[in-house]
Amino acid sequence: MSLRVLVADDTVVFRHAISQALAGMPGVEVVGTAANGRLALARMAELKPDLVTLDIEMPEMNGIQVLEAMKAAGSRAGVIVVSSLTARGGEMTVRALELGAFDFLTKPEGGGGEQSLALLRTSLLPMVEAFSRRREIRSILRGNASRPPAAAPPAVPAMFVPSQPDRRPRRSGPPLVLIGVSTGGPGALAKLMPALPADLGAPVFIVQHMPSLFTRPLAASLAAKCSIRVKEAEDGEKAAANCAYIAPGGRQMKLAPGPRGEVVVQITDDPPENNCRPAADYLFRSAALHFPGRSVAAILTGMGNDGTAGLRLLKRSGCFAIAQDEATCVVFGMPRVAIAAGVVDTVVPLDTIAAAIVRSLREAGR
Repeated sequence: MSLRVLVADDTVVFRHAISQALAGMPGVEVVGTAANGRLALARMAELKPDLVTLDIEMPEMNGIQVLEAMKAAGSRAGVIVVSSLTARGGEMTVRALELGAFDFLTKPEGGGGEQSLALLRTSLLPMVEAFSRRREIRSILRGNASRPPAAAPPAVPAMFVPSQPDRRPRRSGPPLVLIGVSTGGPGALAKLMPALPADLGAPVFIVQHMPSLFTRPLAASLAAKCSIRVKEAEDGEKAAANCAYIAPGGRQMKLAPGPRGEVVVQITDDPPENNCRPAADYLFRSAALHFPGRSVAAILTGMGNDGTAGLRLLKRSGCFAIAQDEATCVVFGMPRVAIAAGVVDTVVPLDTIAAAIVRSLREAGR
């Protein structure tokens, strides 16, 4: 399936660099470019691209305004946001992802040269491949939906895991909620987190794959929507119930016991795992080691396999694990791998994950 791409950026250097990075990818055709947001909308209407790379900060209309206009018009084009590595860029990128942008990349310093081109190509390729897979799957599903129903019901897919009650033994201490998420995460968290009640009764620890300068605005955006408190995690702080802690971008977050057995957050510069920092496996492993049997874990939309190894350790000590289903994932990568590994208890749509977390906490606490 070919992919038609429009490149929107207000600088000639990056329009050319991104176009070059895309040009060598199999099945990808750059159908046009645009130097500002207003022109980008006009070119979309004219060229009907499947995917747009959209600079966040442009004259006339910025990337956020373009996304809002696309949403209002019911556009089906996917968007990869291109952002500067600044505090303002981080805030605008989080907003763009909440508006439905597929993913984002940060501009290499300098903008030109073979090294920057290689970095752009390395960043864009997995995003474009993931978007193409999602587009193909949704095309197949739309085609199946338009066909008359079959005479017999289809077989249950091998990846399906029925909802199971939480049969863990009563836990040995206060509960913890662990969440791992990547591509599509800000949008997923914006739906999941506000559904958690103010009296949740547990701290929530979130690993969202992001670089530095992006997780603080994500925490601020979620805090404005949620009944529980949401913040970017800080090294050495004691975790409190009814508060969510987001791992700082570009760093690792783990949990350790304090002198009275309390949960202490530790932020480190330990190496990436699964090419990720922060990494869900790193967080999950620390919870399995120091707080066995106390976790409810959720693995949400994202590329790759981060979280599966950590879930395997958590399950050995009695964790209830939830995976987001394929239909509601932006990218069904991390959940798919965890399900296939047999380390998930239930697979549910995004809009019921909060209820599954609350139910598991209550059942384990009886």
